[in-house]
Amino acid sequence: MTRIFSEPFLRLTEQHAAWGAEQLEAFNDFLPMGEWSADLGQCLYRQSGRELRISLLGTFDTDEQSWLWAWANPGFQGSPVVHAAETLRAYGRTHGLPEFTSELLHLAGHEDPHRAAETLAFTAMGVLGASGYIGVQANPSARAYLVPDDPRVPVAEPNAITLPRVLLTGAGLVGGSARRVVEGYFAHHDLPVRRAADRVSAGLPDGGTVDVLFDDLDRIASVHINSGSPAAV
Repeated sequence: MTRIFSEPFLRLTEQHAAWGAEQLEAFNDFLPMGEWSADLGQCLYRQSGRELRISLLGTFDTDEQSWLWAWANPGFQGSPVVHAAETLRAYGRTHGLPEFTSELLHLAGHEDPHRAAETLAFTAMGVLGASGYIGVQANPSARAYLVPDDPRVPVAEPNAITLPRVLLTGAGLVGGSARRVVEGYFAHHDLPVRRAADRVSAGLPDGGTVDVLFDDLDRIASVHINSGSPAAV
């Protein structure tokens, strides 16, 4: 993807990459594929027999290759369904992120505009701490992106067996700083962390530890899971 997102936004995406990938896996297991419907006035989304409370993030126009935030859509301005989008707008103002504060984002300059739209939704999910995101074809030329706001959605927890895969997957999603990806994952789960020049270690909920080593190019060189006491901080 052409790097036309701002550097602060790309760093933010890295920070949420591993946690987001892990949580999306849990969300997709919870919400199987199937017919869907939405009542945006009631903030409700239905799919495969499940009903969730949701917020609307925005829409991606596949003809114009542009993203419109829900808070800027005249049909939804001021309504409860844009609460999450408004939260992102405030976050963007505080942190100087035009991706969250510009009403309309032109994505045609990206190598893959659809992936750019998915990146916006994915990063929004991370900033919000949402339990997933949903992208659906709202009409022939527009995709709508929503986030669940429902306590029934399961929240993924660190798992010693799957953790190496989760961290490597997250690092591979954006191709930037693997250390930022790893530290972002640990921060999302509020794990105790110890840092060194070539590694980051964290205590796991089951009492074990994980040591993530990096090479000179800031890539993950290895992930070691250890049983025993949590890592010292």
